[in-house]
Formats: sequence, structure tokens, C-alpha cells
Amino acid sequence: MLYVVCCMTMDIIKPRDSDFRDIPEEILTDSRYMPHFKDCIGAIDGTHIPVSISPEDQIPYIGRKWIPTQNVMAGCDFNMQFIFAVASWEGTAHDSRIFQKTIRDPALNFPKPLKGKYYLVDAGYPQMSGYVGPYKGERYHIPDFRRGRQPTCPREVFNQAHSSLRSVIERTFGVWKKKWKILKTMPNFSFNKQVKIVIATMTLHNYIKRHAQRDRHFEESKNYQDEETEEEMDTGEESHETNGPGAQEIEVLRNQITASLMGD
Repeated sequence: MLYVVCCMTMDIIKPRDSDFRDIPEEILTDSRYMPHFKDCIGAIDGTHIPVSISPEDQIPYIGRKWIPTQNVMAGCDFNMQFIFAVASWEGTAHDSRIFQKTIRDPALNFPKPLKGKYYLVDAGYPQMSGYVGPYKGERYHIPDFRRGRQPTCPREVFNQAHSSLRSVIERTFGVWKKKWKILKTMPNFSFNKQVKIVIATMTLHNYIKRHAQRDRHFEESKNYQDEETEEEMDTGEESHETNGPGAQEIEVLRNQITASLMGD
């Protein structure tokens, strides 16, 4: 059955519209994001899934969680469906390294944004064409604004909107992990099978989202708009990124979105 579900992956974990022609409904119908983020197609992030591995092989897999994990990179759309996923990376692998390797490997068939479109990423990813991160050195996470004062400058206005919209990837991870308890206590299968379990459960996540009339975990996620997980708040290891091609282009785009948010 695991093999069968994994065979479905190519048809289910992918963008519904490979050309990203239409503005996502979740942006189109929300005045917080429209028209400012009309060309945004999704969000990208990494998450750690515990692995069961022999003690002599554990060191590369033990990162900031202090337990063996695999670092899983995924992209999602604003309907909380995965459009790309790559698993099997060691827990010590940095998100930016996984990202760079992934977008450069044609065999992985990563859905790259067409010109003028972009994904939202966090500050740990390179600033490059097609991937928009927040302004650095300013408040960013939603709890930062809830605990303190509202945005006090244009860059904080952008960061608050960016963080709010990008939280879809955290909520998508959250629904996925709540539904599949095996992801928290992975059995002692072969590592290859553990990787397949990750991908298979992501595939089933999408299938349920598309075909279930009602699903408890997706329904509950509506009560946690703009929420960020502890993992999302912990970005200390991801401070080594560098700019990539089109960094200046993205800086101009970010400034344009900020001006739009400010009503200029």
C-alpha cells in the first residue's frame, strides 16, 4: 500500500495550475493581501520529522532538535495543499542548502515560478528572483506584533503582511502532522521506508483536502489563522544565507509591495 500511495505522488503533489496563471482565491478575496501580493503563488519552508536510526549513524541527523530528524522541504499553495516536497535530508542540513540543491536539480522537477511570480520564504533563504523574504532587522513574527505595538514603519507593515500570508505553510505542516501521528514516533523501519512514509502522508493530505467534504483537522486549522509554530519562531540556525541571482530585482519588488500596502 505504501508503494501504491507513493506512485500517486507525481499526480497529487504538484500545482493545480502549472503556469500559475490565476490569482489564488485566498489572496483575491482578502483585502489584506490584494492587490499587494497578487503575483504570489505559494510559500516554502522546511520542517523536521523524527527518524528511527541506528546510534552509529545518528550524528548527521541530530540538529537543533537534539533528536535524529530528517529535514523536509516543502512548498504549498494557499489552499493548504503541498505542491512540492523533498525528504531524506539529514537534520543538520540547513534549509538554504536544501533549497539551493533542490532548485538546481532538474531531476526533482521543482515548480519554479514564472517571470513575475514568486514564492514567500523566510529570512533564512537566499534573496533571489522568484523568492521574496522579509526585511531583515525589523520585527517579523506575528507574536512579536501581538505582544507589542503595531507596525511603526513601512518595513514592519510589509513584514507583518508577509508573515501573516506565509503562515499558510506552517498551518499546512500543522494539519499534516496532527493527522498522521506516525510522523511524531516513527517506527524502526528502514530509512528509505521512513522517507516514503513522509511523502505518502503528504500525498494523502492533498487527496483528503481535494476530495473530503469535511475534515476535522482542516476545519480546526481555520481557527488558527496567522498562527506560527515554535519551530517557525526558531530560525537561529538559518542565518548563513547569501543573495542569489536577481537579488536587486527582489528588493525593488519588496519596496513596491510595501508602497502598495502603505497606499502610496
